[in-house]
Amino acid sequence: MNLYDITGAVNTAFIFISLIGVFSQLRKIWRRKNTDNGLHPTELLSLNQFTVSFLAYLSFFVYGYSIEPFNHYIVWPRLIASLLVLCIIMEIMMDRKSARSIVSFVLSASGLLLAVIGLFYGESISDKGKVISTSIILCVSVLIAQGYFHQIRLIYKSGRTGAVDLKMSQFIFMMDISTIAFALTMGFSKGWPLLVLAVTSGITKLVIMYLFKWVAVSPIAAKHRNALKTPCHKPAKLVPLPHFNNVEF
Repeated sequence: MNLYDITGAVNTAFIFISLIGVFSQLRKIWRRKNTDNGLHPTELLSLNQFTVSFLAYLSFFVYGYSIEPFNHYIVWPRLIASLLVLCIIMEIMMDRKSARSIVSFVLSASGLLLAVIGLFYGESISDKGKVISTSIILCVSVLIAQGYFHQIRLIYKSGRTGAVDLKMSQFIFMMDISTIAFALTMGFSKGWPLLVLAVTSGITKLVIMYLFKWVAVSPIAAKHRNALKTPCHKPAKLVPLPHFNNVEF
């Protein structure tokens, strides 16, 4: 068993661990749905961030079956991850019923269906699939930075983490570290797209994990929370009463 197989097996193990984190996020949404506390089940969850996460998993899935040889370490765990994140996007859509969430779910579900169809055509799309998936990975690397910045900004502005699940970030961060190691053993020519995305994802997860500590201890976070709890009402304008001087009754 060479270094490639060892790091591939380790990466697969960490991907499955990260799936526990994604499922933990899904369970947290389900728990909030079943608790009658007046809170939205997907409060503060960034649709932007989860859509980009879905695209990241999906692009890895396509990339894994487009390169030679077929990379089982990449393909199957990412397919499962794509399905789980799609479930989260569906929960966001059901909770918010906004046009954006509906469009995101429909496009994500359609993309997954097309990717699975592509898997069964195998060699006939392998070269084009590699170019397409590599392009998607590079675009997703930029989008994932933007998407997680949106999630980070939501937490910072509210001073709360809402429905965001810490375990998901922790487990995905471990997956990112193992993906970096695996990409290095693949050789730079094949592994550089994975390396770019894993480094980008890892940095954003570090920031989100820090924010869980920040909201608990930072006076700035407390100030933001209090500002949301106490709406500012403008004082009502006083309408002067009419004067009845020199008025005969």
